[in-house]
Amino acid sequence: MISPHALELAQTLVRMNTVSHRSNLELIHFIRDHLAQLGVKSRLTWNADKTKANLFATLGEGKPAGVILSGHTDTVPWDGQDWSMDPLGAVVQDGRLFGRGSADMKAFIGIALSQAEQFLNSDAPFAVHFAFTYEEEIGCFGVKELIADLRDAGIRPLACIVGEPTSMVPAIAHKGVYRYKCCVRGKEAHSSLTPHSVNAIEMAARVVGRVRDMAEGFERNEPRFAGFDVPFSTASVGQFHGGIADNVVPRDAEFRYEFRNLPTANAAQMQAEVVAYAQALEPAMKTVAPAAGFSFETICEIPSFLGSKDDAVTRLAQELTGEKGTTLVAFGTEAGLFKNAGIPTVVCGPGSIQQAHQPDEFVSLEQLARCEAFMQGLARTRALG
Repeated sequence: MISPHALELAQTLVRMNTVSHRSNLELIHFIRDHLAQLGVKSRLTWNADKTKANLFATLGEGKPAGVILSGHTDTVPWDGQDWSMDPLGAVVQDGRLFGRGSADMKAFIGIALSQAEQFLNSDAPFAVHFAFTYEEEIGCFGVKELIADLRDAGIRPLACIVGEPTSMVPAIAHKGVYRYKCCVRGKEAHSSLTPHSVNAIEMAARVVGRVRDMAEGFERNEPRFAGFDVPFSTASVGQFHGGIADNVVPRDAEFRYEFRNLPTANAAQMQAEVVAYAQALEPAMKTVAPAAGFSFETICEIPSFLGSKDDAVTRLAQELTGEKGTTLVAFGTEAGLFKNAGIPTVVCGPGSIQQAHQPDEFVSLEQLARCEAFMQGLARTRALG
């Protein structure tokens, strides 16, 4: 059974509105002040306008290195969803904690915070680091600033545990998430004079078709990666806008698309193929309108993650959870960024991604109890892996 203190902290965090477009400082300051009462100093790194912050804190200062417990503080919105209760109510009912962010992933952060004193008093040969970030849900932007700060400060953690919802089964891989916006500039004209125009929608549609061709190619030809629900890379277009009237050849169009690449596939090459295809269309466009063409903007780049069942941190997670196996997850996390920074990483946290982002999001108290036991075991650990 989860302790009242751990549950109370999880509920407190769920009640704070930290949807990604809002500030997360109420939550960050709450954690900072809680740790300060234990004599722990926090490092904050900020976004450009200082409305959001990451928090990094070390419990066990002076030990040679530490294990990161990583969580993001932002949540997705709930606008238009059919909730039966207050998304910020943090209601406990029928053995579940309900609320936006309960599964993804404030309960993990609350439980970690509840064990801060135990981590401070631990005889473990490593410190425990808290790394709590902003804007994970819209592109893992905050963690990049946090990792850069650790590098500049010469802090070299031993390992990282990302507490995303995996039902407390250690996950050792996920796909990358790469999103882009393509803007097309054509030349408008009356629709009776199409030879004098460059139809931005039609040019955009050709590139959209190329993205679709690539998706079909991945499904048809890419070597499979066993363990993923969709064992090949995917590509899809999510938004398309353009045109002002039926009888005006559109000057402008834009669309957004994404790649979800296997850890064994190269997303940069995928994007380069799209750009090269678009650039090949430009000479004909420019013969009509020299200013016509394509431009691309990166929305987010979340690298894939590939750990190993043989990593010490994976073996530690298995020991603390009692799970003999590992899993792969379909969703993106900050794990790839930590791994690319040279920090061995595993993803392991309470709850299921099937509840995340949904109306009446919840995490079961049984999962929270398992997570608390995991944290308590970490404080008693005598060796990593």
